[in-house]
Amino acid sequence: MTYQLGLGVRVRLVTVIVGLASLVWAGGPELDRALKLYHSTDYAQSLKILQAIPAKDGAVYALMGRNYYMQSDYRKATECLEKAVAADPGNSDYSLWLGRAYGRRAETSSIFTAPGNASKARQNFEKSVSLNPRNIEALNDLFEYYLEAPGFLGGGFDKATATAERIAGLDAAEGHWAEYKLAEKKKEYRSAEEHLQRAIENAPQQVGRLIDLARFLANQGRYQEAEQNFAKAEKIAPQSARLLYNRAEVYVQSGRNLDAARALLKRYMTLNLTADDPPRSDAAKLLRRVSGV
Repeated sequence: MTYQLGLGVRVRLVTVIVGLASLVWAGGPELDRALKLYHSTDYAQSLKILQAIPAKDGAVYALMGRNYYMQSDYRKATECLEKAVAADPGNSDYSLWLGRAYGRRAETSSIFTAPGNASKARQNFEKSVSLNPRNIEALNDLFEYYLEAPGFLGGGFDKATATAERIAGLDAAEGHWAEYKLAEKKKEYRSAEEHLQRAIENAPQQVGRLIDLARFLANQGRYQEAEQNFAKAEKIAPQSARLLYNRAEVYVQSGRNLDAARALLKRYMTLNLTADDPPRSDAAKLLRRVSGV
């Protein structure tokens, strides 16, 4: 038994940009090379370069932790990110990533160790927000923790609602996304859809929200409307790897358009992916599923 906490590994462009700037500034050419390899999903080579750096600082340990995270080695990820936080305890992003790593350990560990890891995830999300109250990524992850975790692990609908209000005060589109999640949790699907539509209105070029709406509609059995939103997303970002993957996943989950899903996944496997895209291993699993292997 594991705790499915839905800890929100949604890494958006703003985090990538901020992380890129801070890491390159803190390190030399080796760190720059390692970061480029990380963003091209060559995590093993990135780690090889980082491990060879003799004097490791917080930025090096943070990137090592993110590489291990992407390789699903969450224990090593937490070990490296703990060192990053110790080296620079005032860095909000380091605490955020440490919280994510502990969150994944909670989701993949036994019933005996999951609660402790979950609590550490929450503590680090809260620390990240306290260090930078305007860190939308940290607020989003903390919101999802509060929304999904049981009360004895520090979760709670009231806490999630209060955090959603803080998010709305910083970003209207993100605020409506949080309200959508709250409404969906309460099975208030009409309200959930309205908030998703408002999120799109506030950020009309954000492909991710159109994908969210398409997935929501598909889950409601409204497949034609889901297709319309996938088509809108495709017009905005025809080369979006995330769009290809999510569209294929919806087809597979609904048992529809399986030939199209297979074609989308095969195309996805040929793309130059980034660390923000679903890993090839996930696409390969879907491809095996749709192929009946």
